[in-house]
Amino acid sequence: MAKGEIKWKKPFGTWPSAEKFGLRDTGTENFGGAIVTAGGLVFIGSTMVAMFHVFDKTTGEKLWEYRLPAAGYAQPMTYSINGRQFVVIACGGGGKPGSPTGDSYVAFALPEKN
Repeated sequence: MAKGEIKWKKPFGTWPSAEKFGLRDTGTENFGGAIVTAGGLVFIGSTMVAMFHVFDKTTGEKLWEYRLPAAGYAQPMTYSINGRQFVVIACGGGGKPGSPTGDSYVAFALPEKN
C-alpha cells in the first residue's frame, strides 16, 4: 500500500445468467469485504453466487472455494480458540441483487499449526 502498486487483480464472481453458458469469473457486483490473515490468506464471499473464496494474498491464486447456503454479503470475521484459528461469515443473501435469502453463519477451521 505504501507504494500504491497493484500486485494482482482479476474479475471476482460470476453472473448467474453467464453460468448457464459455462462462463465463469466474469465479475459481478460485490457486497461486503475481505479479510487477510497473518498467514497471507484472503477470505471473501461478497458475490451473488453463494461461494466463499480463499486467495493467496501475494499471487492472487484461488486456493479454495466453498458453496454457502446463501450469499455471504458480509465481512468475514476471524477468531481463535485454544490457538486454533477460525473464519466465519454470515450468509443472509437477498437484498437488492435478489439472490435467495438465508439465515446462517458458517465457520471454517484453519489447519492446525504443527
